[in-house]
Amino acid sequence: MTGTQLTLFVVTLLTAALNVAVAAADLAGARFVLANSAEVGVPRTWLPRLAALKLAGAAGLLLGLFSAALRPVGVVAACGLVLLYLGALAFHLRTRVLYNLAFPGFYFATAVASLAWSVSA
Repeated sequence: MTGTQLTLFVVTLLTAALNVAVAAADLAGARFVLANSAEVGVPRTWLPRLAALKLAGAAGLLLGLFSAALRPVGVVAACGLVLLYLGALAFHLRTRVLYNLAFPGFYFATAVASLAWSVSA
């Protein structure tokens, strides 16, 4: 395995794991999720759908990672996660909730990195 392939593997696994974890928090109605979503104006009814998008993104990343034939699925999943977290950043900026902007920013960065590595591999 080359250095690039190893980086793709690690970044994609990290992105998938982070999205599974935050989707679980969304589905469980974790206190920090409910507080943050209320603060940025995301209705509580959106949380299951957002969790489903995050889980679908994680699954797509893993499919693209473990099957060369399904690599385009991983690229599409990474694109979807990039758009999802771009929307999250927009919600934070729109409502001027900047003190915790690093969280959606970090998820956005991992999605962008997964996309970049998936496309270049």
